[in-house]
Amino acid sequence: MSELQHEIGRRRTFAIISHPDAGKTTLTEKFLLYGGAINTAGSVKGKANAKHAVSDWMEIEKERGISVTSSVLQFEYNDYCINILDTPGHEDFSEDTYRTLMAADCAVMVIDASKGVEAQTIKLFKVCVMRHIPIFTFINKMDREAKDTFELLDDIEKVLGIETCPMNWPIGCGKEFKGVYEREFKEILRFEAVSTGGAKEAKETIISVDNPEAKSIIGEDFYENLLEEIELLDGASHPLEMDKVHQGDLSPVFFGSALTNFGVEPFLEHFLKMTNAPLPRLSKGEPVEPAENDFSAFVFKIQANMNKNHRDRIAFMRICSGKFEANMEVKHVQQGKKMRLSQPQQIMAQERKIVEDAYAGDIIGIFDPGVFSIGDTVCMPKDDFEFEGIPTFAPEHFARVVQIDSMKRKQFVKGIDQIAQEGAIQIFQEHEVGYAEIIVGVVGTLQFDVLKYRLENEYNCEIRLEPLPYQAIRWIKDTTTDMSKLRGVSEVKKVKDLKGNPLLLFKNEWGIQFVLDRNEGLELIEFSR
Repeated sequence: MSELQHEIGRRRTFAIISHPDAGKTTLTEKFLLYGGAINTAGSVKGKANAKHAVSDWMEIEKERGISVTSSVLQFEYNDYCINILDTPGHEDFSEDTYRTLMAADCAVMVIDASKGVEAQTIKLFKVCVMRHIPIFTFINKMDREAKDTFELLDDIEKVLGIETCPMNWPIGCGKEFKGVYEREFKEILRFEAVSTGGAKEAKETIISVDNPEAKSIIGEDFYENLLEEIELLDGASHPLEMDKVHQGDLSPVFFGSALTNFGVEPFLEHFLKMTNAPLPRLSKGEPVEPAENDFSAFVFKIQANMNKNHRDRIAFMRICSGKFEANMEVKHVQQGKKMRLSQPQQIMAQERKIVEDAYAGDIIGIFDPGVFSIGDTVCMPKDDFEFEGIPTFAPEHFARVVQIDSMKRKQFVKGIDQIAQEGAIQIFQEHEVGYAEIIVGVVGTLQFDVLKYRLENEYNCEIRLEPLPYQAIRWIKDTTTDMSKLRGVSEVKKVKDLKGNPLLLFKNEWGIQFVLDRNEGLELIEFSR
């Protein structure tokens, strides 16, 4: 086996998705603990002086205790090199999560045991289904009161439409949480609560379910109940079929408690054995094999001002094939130009280190002078790859952006442009007056708060947002259409996007059909690539 094959073979790249507060960021940090990447777990919601979660690096994230942007974390565990893409849980940032899932090979779905499948989990899961991403489920917070275990599995199967295969089985919950039964080894892992001040492992005892002492360790009632449930499970649950797992049709399920570390390491070890090394990616309908081709990658995220001292902009790239070497010359496919990828970095949230090389499956950050867009492909000059684009979500909420201090126009335009290029918001200009009036569109209203906060804190520019009564947006398919000649548009706002494409904003879905009926041959589309 060549060095390239070995390095790619040990890569695992996955996203963590969940509803807010299911414990996703806590689970991420425990993975980092096991890999030795950090020494103490940060508190996601601690007191003002507490250590914050490593993956929540924006000031607004630290203030609110939520993740609003996806972050990339790389660490070594045994002989694996793991790339975790930590995503925002709040549905207002689902577009960022969607783009991040495009860069992942599989997903870990974290579910709160007391709540089961929640609205946001459904939305994100559908993205995984669409892309046939394998999903591994970690049912968290078993040390608190939880729903019935069979009900939780039923919930996943019915609501999400995927089969489940429990890899372990909880014994009790909340104050009566005794541990889990490992189905493969027929062993009980006994749970004992310990302080959570960054300890690497919860206190646990491992004992065979057939050992006469097992009954006294977890209690007679719990033991008898466990035997009944095991019999039921073995007869009724879906068998573990790895083909189904890799196609995204069956989810292996694990139970535990990320906060107390219980069940996290067994989950990580099972997960790493069951997941694939980086898989081929499609370029113009043809697969690009990771170990059989030279370097290629695509941009899935752009983030400005990660470092306030440098005011820089980083393009995050998922490497699809081959080996990356610092300062190598590549072709930027969309612009048809050769360029050198300068200052290549691997990122631990906002911490960075310059890297000399990286392999298929890795995520690297490249200094971006403003040339990259989300979805762009880079490859070797002799190759002709172009990976599938990442569609833009249609925003659902709109507001007019009013600048408070007109003397800061330059900072304002720069800030609006840069934040829009990250994909967190979409910017539209009046059809005829251009930058004299700027309209911002977002998928979720919390993004308005983030925009206002970032303009004030990163660009020293105060704004006021005036909500607009529009609920739907459509791009005009024929970009040469003369919008001034459209009929029936008195209730419609005519705008253009940053690329100059014409769009219409509607107050309701009914208005879309009204305009189509009055303009023969007009074609409207829901998203732009």
